[in-house]
Amino acid sequence: MSTNSDKGGVIIIGAGQAAAQAVMSLRAEGHEGPIRMIGDEQEPPYQRPPLSKKFLAGEIGFDRVELKPASFYADNHCDLVLGCHVTAIERGSKTVRTSDGRAFIYDKLLIATGSRVREINVPGFDLEGVHYLRTVGDVKELQAHFREGARLVVVGGGYIGLEVAAVAKKHGLDVTVLETADRVMARVVDPIVSRFYERIHKEEGVKIRVGVTVAGFEGEGGRLTRVVSGEGESFACDFAVVGIGILPNVELAAEAELAVENGITVDEFGRTSDPDIFAAGDCTNHPNGIYGRRLRLESVHNAIEQAKTAAAAIAGKQKPYNQVPWFWSDQYDLKLQIAGLSTGYTQAVVRGDPEHGRSFAVFYLRDGVLIAVDAVNRAPEFMMSKMLIARHAKLDPARLSDESISMKEIENA
Repeated sequence: MSTNSDKGGVIIIGAGQAAAQAVMSLRAEGHEGPIRMIGDEQEPPYQRPPLSKKFLAGEIGFDRVELKPASFYADNHCDLVLGCHVTAIERGSKTVRTSDGRAFIYDKLLIATGSRVREINVPGFDLEGVHYLRTVGDVKELQAHFREGARLVVVGGGYIGLEVAAVAKKHGLDVTVLETADRVMARVVDPIVSRFYERIHKEEGVKIRVGVTVAGFEGEGGRLTRVVSGEGESFACDFAVVGIGILPNVELAAEAELAVENGITVDEFGRTSDPDIFAAGDCTNHPNGIYGRRLRLESVHNAIEQAKTAAAAIAGKQKPYNQVPWFWSDQYDLKLQIAGLSTGYTQAVVRGDPEHGRSFAVFYLRDGVLIAVDAVNRAPEFMMSKMLIARHAKLDPARLSDESISMKEIENA
């Protein structure tokens, strides 16, 4: 087994959004030592959100989702080790070992292992035609099915499932969405927003079925032909996409005996329970001063900002991470932008007409204080709310719902 003991420096495990940002930020913060990034895909870091949107639709190519060209890493003296994965972190010797038999020494380590799809474990899960969407390779497999009239069953009515459904419908496919909960996007939005998206998808021709469990996949000759529900229904299809959530990749950290609890536990500087090991992105659980509790977030914003914070700390600078979380989803001509976390709200205030229009916002208040907003085609409401949430602004519900009052004036009595 070879050991690159002459290198040291910073090793980044993972090659996604947080990893790419860490390279940029390490150099921006003045870190001059070696950087090595180890990732299991063959491609250099790329954006995942467009995969279920414009990239799946064929509107953009890989050059538009690639975060930085390969030359960027060479110019910044970052050694890319792609197509293999880290099998162990040996904290005592500050060594990581990889699946191709190599070992690398680190001075500081950044774990940016992200997350993976939650797989469905029902009979027929391994039939040809059952797909997930997480990588560029997954998208290419799906695109091979995109022909007009093809029958698609989407298992899961969350962000990914509905984004895939929207793209597929625009390409002329016959689309059915099966959701176990009693409404779509139940984990992330209020019933008002769920009803809106159910209406829009139905108007676009997508069949939405809620309260439906998937009991299995059936096929002929090893190929999927139908999805069977626990309620006894059968849904004929040519292929299926499963989008039932993701799981944080924490196994390496746990095996290295780092603190792990619903994600790799980090402090406000991205530092784990080992002072020489940091973590960033979907795989982490971090403290958030705005909400006064620990969070594990699955978002590009979180990956970028945590990577910036961890890179600064590695470079010897203390820049605590404490921001309002935000997320987005593109479906048809609709941009949903979410700021904050609505858990525990006591009042929902609507601005606009979600029952008939295609532009509105829902503000979530806890005892009068704004804690979150869901904004559909409402950029001013989204942008202003981020600032108001950070300030723990107490707002008048009547003013929030009054569209004659601009968002810039919403705090004024």
